[in-house]
Amino acid sequence: MFAKKFRQHGPTHLSQYFIPVKVGDYVDIFANPAIHKGMPHKHYHGRTGIVFNVTKSAVGVRVNKLVNGRILEKRIHVRIEHIRKSKCQKEIIERVKSNEAAKKAAREGGEKVVLKRLPKAPKEGYFLAAPGGDGEITTIQPLPFSDLV
Repeated sequence: MFAKKFRQHGPTHLSQYFIPVKVGDYVDIFANPAIHKGMPHKHYHGRTGIVFNVTKSAVGVRVNKLVNGRILEKRIHVRIEHIRKSKCQKEIIERVKSNEAAKKAAREGGEKVVLKRLPKAPKEGYFLAAPGGDGEITTIQPLPFSDLV
């Protein structure tokens, strides 16, 4: 569970400490086995949470935990080595940017734009070519039922 990937062993890169983390950011909790200090419990490994507190060496994260059929919001403090910025909001942020650009272009052009996402339409119909190349349609009839008794 806490093993590092192939050829990823060794000390933590300094760039890990320079990742900007702000309150409200989504982060993924991944325990770094090379550093035991500030390591989260194994239950939180691989979970995504929201940052609620930032200190000089640790980050406070709100994580949902299922306990006896209830979902509780747990607040844990994890050192910066054990978190990564989450990409869970990436598609939403990209969609917001594209919607804003489309709205701006529509305002300049004086037209109305539909930003609502639509479900994928069914595929267009097509004719399947016969493998023989003759293109003749054959009607197939079932054999009449005969009692074998």
